[in-house]
Amino acid sequence: MPHPESQYLDLLVRAWETGAPRTDRTGVGTRALFGETLRFDLADGTVPLLTTKRIAWKAALRELLWFLSGETNIRPLVEQGVHLWTDWPMAAHARATGETLTRDAFEARILGDEAFAARWGDLGPVYGKQWRRWTGPDGQPIDQIAALLTGLRTDPGSRRLLFTGWNVADLPRMALPPCHMTYQYFVEGGRLHGLLFQRSCDIGLGLPFNLFEAAVLIHLLARHTGLAPGTLTWMGGDTHVYENHGHLVATQSAREPRAFPHLCIAAARPDIDDYVFEDFAIEGYDPHPGIAAPVAV
Repeated sequence: MPHPESQYLDLLVRAWETGAPRTDRTGVGTRALFGETLRFDLADGTVPLLTTKRIAWKAALRELLWFLSGETNIRPLVEQGVHLWTDWPMAAHARATGETLTRDAFEARILGDEAFAARWGDLGPVYGKQWRRWTGPDGQPIDQIAALLTGLRTDPGSRRLLFTGWNVADLPRMALPPCHMTYQYFVEGGRLHGLLFQRSCDIGLGLPFNLFEAAVLIHLLARHTGLAPGTLTWMGGDTHVYENHGHLVATQSAREPRAFPHLCIAAARPDIDDYVFEDFAIEGYDPHPGIAAPVAV
């Protein structure tokens, strides 16, 4: 039986070899496919954490917890040594002020100056805001995650078990519109299945994080609703490889996948947003070495 990671490697290679050449907002250029699907079974406690290159799962997990907290400022991430979102506000600061700072210098100011962090560290109404404090027509916040948990517990057969980050009215104020935008859930036989639709997907760098975080979220939601983890189905709209990632494609696709690791969650917290990084462990992760590749901003 093929290793489940083979789906990812096949997608990576097909996009590189047959994807349509596209110009994009970053100026780098991509090779893109459209309407792709991947599926992973989480029933045995595994998570689709890629093994053909080392994935910075600790940063990915901290990012997911940051989303669940409802936070939109990079300062809590920077405090934990996570740099995933720094490039966008740093670029905005440079454009607005003409001051060119290194990433380390910019993050040092984020950490050391609360006023600077409030002005330049906030990303606008991105994921956390939409997940936990979507603004309703009456001006009141809507907690989509809390509503989802209630729905899973009280109406598991509903076709409305979903949440989204695609708030059209807020898009202009976001540092980056949501790429992993809509999550839907389906309960069957005591198992919780999840589907993630992603409008835009960087296969080389972004997708490994997206798959891992979506799987961890299924595990968390299942724990808080008395269900067992089921499957993760991922669906991609514009699914692309950047033109400067050819070395990544060649190196990673030549490697043999290894066994997926297991996710361990220490104990159930009272609420899903009470978890801290130390509550999680990844067991049996034995990846190939990492592959450096540039991020297109």
